[in-house]
Amino acid sequence: MNIILMGLPGAGKGTQGEKIVEKFGIPHISTGDMFRAAIKDETEMGKKAKSYMDQGLLVPDEVVIGIVKERLGKADCEKGFMLDGFPRTMAQAEALDATLAEMERSIDHVINIDVDRGILMDRLTGRRICKNCGATYHVIFNPPSQEGICDKCGGELYQRDDDNEATVATRLDVNIEQSAPILNYYKEKGLLRTIDGHQDIDKVFEDVAEVLRGQAQ
Repeated sequence: MNIILMGLPGAGKGTQGEKIVEKFGIPHISTGDMFRAAIKDETEMGKKAKSYMDQGLLVPDEVVIGIVKERLGKADCEKGFMLDGFPRTMAQAEALDATLAEMERSIDHVINIDVDRGILMDRLTGRRICKNCGATYHVIFNPPSQEGICDKCGGELYQRDDDNEATVATRLDVNIEQSAPILNYYKEKGLLRTIDGHQDIDKVFEDVAEVLRGQAQ
């Protein structure tokens, strides 16, 4: 079972990814993890990626897909994998298809956790963090007993700079623009499975598992 997990920031992709790994026993492969491992292990592609990063340059797609190929060739991916954060561009999507074809493999499903932009704004801008102990709250979904005060230590709660409305709106708009052609690409291939992310976390996973169960048997 080879899948790609997609979803905008705040859609609950991380939570669903953990549940997929636990239920189906396939490795969760994120772009960041792949890069760190390749550089640490000093693989051929890892060295190339580091040379670009050390110069403050973007890593070219051919190096990125090379790192992906190295990772998917490892033993823990024999029964399947879940890609998270890749592909990010049409060029990467097409290169991934070509690479998997060389490996005599293919993507089975692209799972997209879909949540309205307005709800994502509420989810992402509502987070508050304790300055003293680091405890996390949410003004709507997990509010403190007393506004602005941490239940655990009495510390002051604050909003991170990257959680303010302007920053979150920009981040969502960029992600929507980047992901739209990727989602359409996989929709045209008949691989896109859109999951309603407005539901309870466990119900979202039930819907995800129903899609994946046929592949896992």
